[in-house]
Amino acid sequence: MKLKLTLLTLLAFISITSNAQFSIDGQLRPRTEYRHGFGNLITKDAEPGFGFSTRARVNFDYKAETYEVYISMQDVLVWGENRQIDPKDANNSFAIFEAWANIKLGEKTKTKIGRQVLSYDDQRIMGGLDWAQQGRNHDAILFKYAKEKSALDVGFAYNQDYDNISGFVSTGNAYNTTGFFSYKTMQYAHFQKDWSSFSGSLLFLNNGFQNFTTLNEQDGISNLQTFGAHLNYKVKGLGLAANLFMQTGERQGEVKVKNASLLSLEAKYKFNVPFTLGAGVEVISGNNASAGETSAFFPLYGTNHKFNGYMDYFYVGNHANSVGLVDIHITANYQFNEKSGLSAQVLNFSSQKALPSGEKSLGTEVDLVYTQKLKGFTLQAGYSQMFATDGMYELKNTAESVAATTQNWAWVMLVFKPKFL
Repeated sequence: MKLKLTLLTLLAFISITSNAQFSIDGQLRPRTEYRHGFGNLITKDAEPGFGFSTRARVNFDYKAETYEVYISMQDVLVWGENRQIDPKDANNSFAIFEAWANIKLGEKTKTKIGRQVLSYDDQRIMGGLDWAQQGRNHDAILFKYAKEKSALDVGFAYNQDYDNISGFVSTGNAYNTTGFFSYKTMQYAHFQKDWSSFSGSLLFLNNGFQNFTTLNEQDGISNLQTFGAHLNYKVKGLGLAANLFMQTGERQGEVKVKNASLLSLEAKYKFNVPFTLGAGVEVISGNNASAGETSAFFPLYGTNHKFNGYMDYFYVGNHANSVGLVDIHITANYQFNEKSGLSAQVLNFSSQKALPSGEKSLGTEVDLVYTQKLKGFTLQAGYSQMFATDGMYELKNTAESVAATTQNWAWVMLVFKPKFL
């Protein structure tokens, strides 16, 4: 705690004495959730989850002539996680969310070094995952080139474990952090070009995953390649967007990936009244390969909560090597006035590959989100319900006879973004 206070005091002092541009802002985001089937089917005899959490962030931005430094500190607080007068955080959730320097190399080139959010296009493959209170970041080096209506980013990452506070592991470079596609190495290139009514981008991403033998000894790197394009077209009230991505190489554990793909198409039309109507389809390949192989695509580091329903039944820490997904949906947004609006979407899910029973239909989800801008802060509230079919019960390994009749989720969130300095 003393270290935190010292850092805050030092940065505040810099803001007063420096001739450069310095700012401090923050975010406070309390949220309450009622979970009765969120992420998975709940049984009749299970008690629904209910609780509160808060994201607290303080952001420091320092801009000089040739560089910019940005530091974002955060804590994710689950209400009641600490016992009374506990001197430490029970979940050790305080973290440096971002810490980077953006160095100007020339008129059109920069390099960004440190912990940062990597977000591109519609965030399908790489995004900040802002819905999650902890968010998503990467430790990386970026080389950025921008000219008029085109931009190229090339990024590199090399991850390492610590065995104690004194430094890196004593010998070797084995990376022991696993789960959620945590990578040892990463290289990527993203190119974007904009025209008057059309824009397109290309992404090539390579991730190296540490492998181990059964004796927990280092056994080389599995490299997975993800590549594809994102396209946008807008004219008057009509908007079209498409994604086409492929995966090949190896997943963690030397699992070979063949013919894995993601294809999506979205259409939206904004009427003269404050009403937008949209429809879309997304097809994500599932696994039908032999042992040691997979044809299942996984969207890796995207903001997956944004896609395939807000109840997070697919590709949010789950469904990584499963039967794939076909998501057909319609959306509607109505803006009551400048400060309030309501969005609704209906999604029909089926598996891309048949389940063992031959079933494909998984169910239908309905999502509602209301947004109200108040004086200096924002209120958001949502309700979602899943109408599962036979395939969903089989996929989630929950018999329909023991599953609750209603599978739903509700939440309310306040968002404060104060400008301290």
